[in-house]
Amino acid sequence: MNTGIKQNHEKQRFEVHINNSVGYMTYELNDGFIDYTHTIVPRELGGKGLGTDLVKYGLAYARVNHLQVKPTCSFVVAMIEKNKVYQDLLVED
Repeated sequence: MNTGIKQNHEKQRFEVHINNSVGYMTYELNDGFIDYTHTIVPRELGGKGLGTDLVKYGLAYARVNHLQVKPTCSFVVAMIEKNKVYQDLLVED
């Protein structure tokens, strides 16, 4: 996992800076849950697993902070569906 990921509280996102490019995952923090809204990886950083690293970081953040996850980002949804270890984080309807 990419250890250069940092939380940017002001922009409400987790981000990683590589060379002059930034990959990030945005979120909205709500009462008891977090919504991961978008995962953005610039073309020049694509194919390196950066999007997956950002999602793993965000899901670990949710777990450590006792937050349920209600993702609207399709990439986050797909990752949770593929990895049972994260499914307990989902907000129950």
